[in-house]
Amino acid sequence: QVQFVESGGGLVQPGGSLSLSCTASGVYFTVITAAWWRQAPGKERELVAQIQRDGTIKYEDSVKGRFTISRDNTKSSVYLQMNNLKPEDTAVYYCNAAVPFDAWGQGTQVTVSS
Repeated sequence: QVQFVESGGGLVQPGGSLSLSCTASGVYFTVITAAWWRQAPGKERELVAQIQRDGTIKYEDSVKGRFTISRDNTKSSVYLQMNNLKPEDTAVYYCNAAVPFDAWGQGTQVTVSS
């Protein structure tokens, strides 16, 4: 059974930073392209960042230069460092594969507001 457990969200002012963590289980984590997704109120879920098994990284245009994705295969974990946060980054953040499993976690809420 595939499971993803996200943590690290919270309330932050514009320009602030947050660090998200996710641990996966029930999947051979080393071989998947791990990814962070987000869903803002009233919007569809979107892919924010992904990291392949060889370390190749891709970002959605609006987060380039502000977000950094990384992974630790020994811990089956993926991380997202978010800097210079903007109100439009407000969303529930989820981890999954870039081609997602039908097994979404509860996500972690990120709210950027003054």
